[in-house]
This record gives sequence, structure tokens and C-alpha cells, in this order.
Amino acid sequence: MVKQDRAIRTRRNILEAAAKVFEERGYQAATIAEILGTAGVTKGALYFHFSSKEQLALGVLHEQDQRFVIPERSCKLQELADEVLLHAYRLQSDPMVRAGVRLSMDQHAEGLDRSGPFMRWSGVCRELLERGQAQGELLPHVVPLVTADIVVGTFAGIQSMSQAVSDYQDLLHRSSELLRHLFPSIAVPSVLASLDLSEQRGEEVYLEIQHGLREPVAAAS
Repeated sequence: MVKQDRAIRTRRNILEAAAKVFEERGYQAATIAEILGTAGVTKGALYFHFSSKEQLALGVLHEQDQRFVIPERSCKLQELADEVLLHAYRLQSDPMVRAGVRLSMDQHAEGLDRSGPFMRWSGVCRELLERGQAQGELLPHVVPLVTADIVVGTFAGIQSMSQAVSDYQDLLHRSSELLRHLFPSIAVPSVLASLDLSEQRGEEVYLEIQHGLREPVAAAS
């Protein structure tokens, strides 16, 4: 158990170092040597967990959303909005998320399969839209498969613009405005009126999740 815990910590440390280097340098310019130096581990330790720079990058792309699961909402469009606004909030300060976004947007990342995050996001959006449709939340013309890709594509564009203009400092505002423009075209009026699409929503959801993560520890102490 001790060895297993140490291995988990080492792997996490390597991923955090890789995220820092990828976010600062991009995929092509980043080197294994630089990631080793940042992580402070041996080459053997790194290659025990990751066989190549590509595997490190894929690890970062996979890791960025593993610890944060949106609480289930009775309204599926609110749950979808929470997914978007939480991601926008975390992108301002979480190195793993920032690195994941840079990698997924990096058109110069030759040899790296960048489709994973887009496909995952599209799948999440489509499922929530389908469930919302089954509950009568969507306008009759909405096709979840098509709308999911539109949400993902426009949100990716907003992220890129925000990064270029303000280093993500205005991303909460831009993301909120994006949803305010998109959702009237897909939500029935009664549902639309009930949604919280505010700039503060991402932080509120983040704190809600953090509180939920701490509860088992508090109960056990």
C-alpha cells in the first residue's frame, strides 16, 4: 500500500510538472529533460509511468477533468451550463486545465491525437441535451448531436479568444455571455428563465464540489 501510494504521488507529480512545461512551452518545444527537471524525478521513474512525451501529453489531457464531477441537477440544461462555467473558472487558475486546453488547441502538436477532449466534451453535452430533451427542456427543432458540437466548438473559440486577449482573465464573462446567446435558441422559455448563467456560477459550482470532496474526511475524523 505504501509503495502504491508513493507511485500515485510520483505519477501525479510528473503530470503536474508536464502540465507546467506544456502550458508554458507548447507541445513541440517541451522536452523530456525539462519535464524531468521540473518534476525532480529520475528518468527511470518517469518512464515507469509514461513511455514518451506523447503519453505524457495524453496523460495531461486525460487528467484535467478527473477530480471534478458536476453534481447532478434536475434540470439538464443547468447541468450543461455548470459544465461550461466550471471549466471556465478552473481554466483561470488550474495548471492542469490550462495545459490541457493549450495541448488540445495546439495545431503544431504533430503526432499528438488532440481529438480526445473534443470528443469527450461533445459526448457529455450530447448526453445532457438528450436527457434534457426527454424531460421537455428543449425546443422541438433541437438535434442534440448537432447542438453538442456547436456548444463545444463555440466554447473552444471563446477560450482561444480570451487567452489571446486577456490570458483568460475575461473568460468568465465571455462564457456567461456565450450561454446567454446560445441557450435561447435551444431551451423552452420556462426552462430558460430558471437557469443560472451568471459569471459567478462557475466558482459556486467549484466550491460546492470542493465541499463535497471534504465531507467524507470530516465525517471520518
